[in-house]
Amino acid sequence: MENENKDFENIYIEYKHQAAEQSLNEAVENKQPGVEEIVAVRKNRDDDIIAFKTDTGRELDYITALEEAKAGKLAHIDVFHKYGRDIIRSEPDGIKENNLDHLPEF
Repeated sequence: MENENKDFENIYIEYKHQAAEQSLNEAVENKQPGVEEIVAVRKNRDDDIIAFKTDTGRELDYITALEEAKAGKLAHIDVFHKYGRDIIRSEPDGIKENNLDHLPEF
């Protein structure tokens, strides 16, 4: 049988690796002037994200970051309504390392 010799796990890992590289390349190529990226977060004792640091060094409280994300001033960030309020999250791109919870803390 043809499938007996295939290593499905390694094929999938390679696919994920290629997708991650492509996503990073697209992010660099599509960076728009005046749009900042979040590079670090601040969390409280409950591990909730309470502030954000951008690639220009600006530190934004949660409400300011929400407003800027809604205005399209923050790259790769989605705002969605859940639990009766607006919530910030990173765009789902399959790259765990750039998820807000995985960014370095400042």
